Amino acid sequence: MLLRAPVYLGRIIVSSAVHTPKPLILLAVAAAVLLLTGPGLRAHEVLDEVTVLGFVRPEGRALTLLIRAPLKSMQDIDIPRLPNGFLDFSRVDQSLHDAATLWIGDFVEVYENGERLGPSKVVATRVSLPGDRSFESYDAALANLLTGPRLGQETQIYWEQGMLDVAFEFPITSDQSDFAIRPGFTRLGLRVNVALRFLQPGKPERVFDVHADTGIVHLDPRWHQAFYLFAKEGFFHILDGIDHLLFLLCLVIPFRRLRPLAIVVTAFTVAHSVTLIASAYGMAPDGLWFPALIETLIAVSIVYMAFENIVGANLQRRWIVTFGFGLVHGFGFSFLLRERLQFAGEHLVTSLLAFNVGVEIGQLLVLVIGIPVLAFTFRFVVAERIGTILMSALVAHTAWHWATERGGRLLGYRWTAIGLSDVAAFMRLAMVIVAAAFLMWLISLWIGTPKNDTAPSKSPSTT
Repeated sequence: MLLRAPVYLGRIIVSSAVHTPKPLILLAVAAAVLLLTGPGLRAHEVLDEVTVLGFVRPEGRALTLLIRAPLKSMQDIDIPRLPNGFLDFSRVDQSLHDAATLWIGDFVEVYENGERLGPSKVVATRVSLPGDRSFESYDAALANLLTGPRLGQETQIYWEQGMLDVAFEFPITSDQSDFAIRPGFTRLGLRVNVALRFLQPGKPERVFDVHADTGIVHLDPRWHQAFYLFAKEGFFHILDGIDHLLFLLCLVIPFRRLRPLAIVVTAFTVAHSVTLIASAYGMAPDGLWFPALIETLIAVSIVYMAFENIVGANLQRRWIVTFGFGLVHGFGFSFLLRERLQFAGEHLVTSLLAFNVGVEIGQLLVLVIGIPVLAFTFRFVVAERIGTILMSALVAHTAWHWATERGGRLLGYRWTAIGLSDVAAFMRLAMVIVAAAFLMWLISLWIGTPKNDTAPSKSPSTT
């Protein structure tokens, strides 16, 4: 946008030159030059990536929030400098207080039992060197802020090199309350990563690595909070994942009766639940090649199901194929949860169950909408067999491009990096999968199988 500004200003000046006195034209040109080249423009530059460190510690009737952020991410603050450009530490205190208030305190939100706390009180501020290691622990960071030796004029650093350390204090009713925080550091950069540690008396320390726009983070979530969060994640993940939706579409196209569809969907649900839970408990390989392999296999699964629809789906064995591919899709779901499980607190099982519930609700919504649409299409728009072939071919074409693209990235990994730990993880997974397959077989016997073995005949009369 800034690069286009001279063009727009030039057009405005030229278009108005005919009707504007010459002195005013010169004044406008001078103003444009100052606007585009002056130091004020550079003051609004936003950093690409910023890392913020923080501690949250409730104790007694007060909650302490310690924050460290780079000074250069806080623009429009008049930082006192010496003639040579170095920080003037004799006059910097008020500027640090203003920066802490305007860029951090006014935007970060802390909650106790659902009620927002505030206003915050700035207890202490200071400038630290980039290599200062006091923020490796809460006690060291607090001591450095309150009683540590201050940097003096003998320290020669430019203001862009300094780190701003701040201690905020919030009044609370109890240090055992339910606390949450909304990081409000989005103005500090285009991408702001927040490394936050929560220390509640009598409980284990919790570490979070979040983005500034994550929203409200429950620092020690209750079970219902974790359930709601992960159910919502699962619901929107299935709706946002175009590859999972195309796989569901391939499952639905050949079926018109509830019983065979119930068997297939149940197989998919059981399978992806098995690998999702196994991955959460560390039973999946953790090599960089593994996500690329899973993404490739997901695309291959869509291609296979689409071609099976074209040649004629065997309903009696369809659930077996779906179960196998469901195991792959479960790994795909788990990649999302690797980052999100930090918000589960002590409720890992509840969160995994909630995520699966959300996924199933999303799948149910897709089926409720998709089945009537397909029925209407095959009844009034196109013959069922022709429509099945056309839609499956389109899906296969799309998934084939995904498979070749992802497969190319997969081949770029060093397969010699597979170690004994990966082999052990595969063996553990194999045992879990065999047990799940046996359970699915029992479920299929209980539900029953359809009498006919194949999808509707290729004859147009079947429509």
